[in-house]
Amino acid sequence: MAVRHFLSLLDLSTEELRHLIQRAMQMKVQQREGIPHASLAGKTLAMIFEKSSTRTRVSFEVGMQQLGGHALFLSPKDTQLGRGEPIEDSARVLSRMVDAVMIRTYEHEKVERFAAYSRVPVINGLTDLEHPCQLLADMQTWFELRGDIAGRTVVWVGDGNNMCHSYIHAAERLGFELRITCPEGYDPDPLILASGGRSVHMVRDPMEAAEGAHLIVTDVWASMGQEQEQSARRRAFGDYVVTSELMARAAPDALFMHCLPAHREEEVSTEVLEGPQSVVWDEAENRLHAQKALLEFLLAWDTQRLPES
Repeated sequence: MAVRHFLSLLDLSTEELRHLIQRAMQMKVQQREGIPHASLAGKTLAMIFEKSSTRTRVSFEVGMQQLGGHALFLSPKDTQLGRGEPIEDSARVLSRMVDAVMIRTYEHEKVERFAAYSRVPVINGLTDLEHPCQLLADMQTWFELRGDIAGRTVVWVGDGNNMCHSYIHAAERLGFELRITCPEGYDPDPLILASGGRSVHMVRDPMEAAEGAHLIVTDVWASMGQEQEQSARRRAFGDYVVTSELMARAAPDALFMHCLPAHREEEVSTEVLEGPQSVVWDEAENRLHAQKALLEFLLAWDTQRLPES
């Protein structure tokens, strides 16, 4: 029986990604209208957290409940993974007991190793290399508010981190132009950058990058595990702040997104974060609906067809 994993946005074809976005939008309407959609009744998701999170845990846990299933929260101190059991052994055992596994960790290689030995779908809830679940929510938010993103211009402001990498992959799959503006020394991974081809451009000047853009996106300057670099990063990223002045360079109806948590007056001004162009709260809510669509898709894959929408 085929098993589908979701370790990267590139694990989905363009057709599949567009299907998931539409299915997530449909599930959101169903939830708000009280229409049952318990497509995963009797299914169990194991959630392994080496990196803590608010949005990831709540969205997956609540999502499984709304789909009629159950979620198990597993921290390193609660499992043998935290006591040195090989990842391969944990994968073999867990995947005989649950129907899917979500992992939020540091090294991307960990989720790849786990998936290689798992009998059930493995989901990348976040690694230092990629954050594909967040991109599902971001793209759902755009499609809800502005329609298709193909042909539009997106600007990434700040560190060439896991979110930046997943935006590069989204540009590949959905056909938008991505401008990345970051200080030298903080560029995205060169192989991932190259994979974006003509869809992706590096622009050092953030004001120049924002010119005429339809979506501006940023993230914190120092992610979890980089706290010791905070001072150096604050100096390096001083010119890479999403302000009202920067948003004024974008298209009049441009949107602002941030995966949260945000550091006000660092990577984004309070005025922008709380302003009318900001859709960060819709974006955060859509983690729930996008991940429900993803779970349904992965757990229905043994039928070899897209779930009906």
